[in-house]
Amino acid sequence: MYLGNAFYNLGISNELVDILKKNGITEPTPIQERAIPDLVRGRDIVAQSQTGTGKTLTFLLPLMDKIEENKNFIQGLIITPTRELAIQITNEARKLAVAKNISILAAYGGQDIEAQIHKLKSGIHLVIATPGRLLDHIRRENIELGKLGSLVLDEADEMLNMGFLEDIEAIVTKTPKSRQTMLFSATISNEVRKLAKRFMRDPLQIEIESKNVTLDEIKQVVIETTERKKVDTLCQLIDEFRPYLAIVFCRTKKKVIEINTELLSKGYNSDELHGDLSQAKRERVMKDFRSAKLQILVATDIAARGIDVEGVTHVINYDIPDDVDSYIHRIGRTGRIGNIGMAVTLVTPRDSESLAMIDRKVKANLKPKKMESNEKTRRKTEAKKEVSSERKTVDYSKVPKKHRPRHIERQSNRNK
Repeated sequence: MYLGNAFYNLGISNELVDILKKNGITEPTPIQERAIPDLVRGRDIVAQSQTGTGKTLTFLLPLMDKIEENKNFIQGLIITPTRELAIQITNEARKLAVAKNISILAAYGGQDIEAQIHKLKSGIHLVIATPGRLLDHIRRENIELGKLGSLVLDEADEMLNMGFLEDIEAIVTKTPKSRQTMLFSATISNEVRKLAKRFMRDPLQIEIESKNVTLDEIKQVVIETTERKKVDTLCQLIDEFRPYLAIVFCRTKKKVIEINTELLSKGYNSDELHGDLSQAKRERVMKDFRSAKLQILVATDIAARGIDVEGVTHVINYDIPDDVDSYIHRIGRTGRIGNIGMAVTLVTPRDSESLAMIDRKVKANLKPKKMESNEKTRRKTEAKKEVSSERKTVDYSKVPKKHRPRHIERQSNRNK
């Protein structure tokens, strides 16, 4: 019955194929098609792949199939740079784990370490961790990696950018040389290559280039402004575009706090996400954003890597990013799963070189435009409200599910 299933043909077990089907996943992405067969055969792999290409399932599926649930020790380890990404990968892994009764520990800072120690004593098959907390457990001798079969380094470039090289080296030396190693990275820098050469065995090199750098479903707009007028321009954009969910990216934590405070004072439904927040606060903010209780998330680049929230209609770069990869990761938070999204970048005269650099890479003809006056924006907004109030209420219960707007369908499910 599975012979016609694309994932089964790649070498994935019947049990996991069933879980994928229940979650509506039947067709592999390009990176899954290219990498999974070699991963199933035990090959080390270095894969260059942008966020949103399906890389999480690429390493989770073969790793899960290799775990033997009757052997009560750590067989799989996934290392990731941020807590948010660790949480996201853990959520995906738990969906698959029910097929084989695999026990999982997510180990990252901000959580009660004693609770993690207690769970480790009960027997864990798969650990998903950030480098700092993982090293803490290793030094306390809570975690033993001597029998590890599979190691995943996810977002390797970001881990190196964040200064985790020494931590990664210390962790990898605790694992057996016979392990299978999978390295995934949005960019393959010289540092990433050196890491692969040192710790991997003749790895297969895979590079997945999505059409137009994964940005085909995203309308990109550049708005001219000045530092003095930036906040007013941001508010005009929000009023004019009326996003369902929006992420506003700033370069620093201080700026995130400042902009969120400004938005709240003007009555917008916003909150902030940055590295100084407690883990409980970060999780609460993301929960509210995912459930659309929160409309605008003001964030540093910590939110650009690994955060996949359905329904983000707009990304606004309040500060232009420092490099092209950060730009791609930021605006990739919208236009997900075939939906159309909009990315707006605010630029001041001093940003011209950064904008030109980004434009050369993404080839999107990023020409700055001037924002309309406040009065014009106000009239447009009022006109939209009038048209909206005159529309008849649509009974979406009589509309086929596939034709309903996503947020309407999601609200309908919550009300059941």
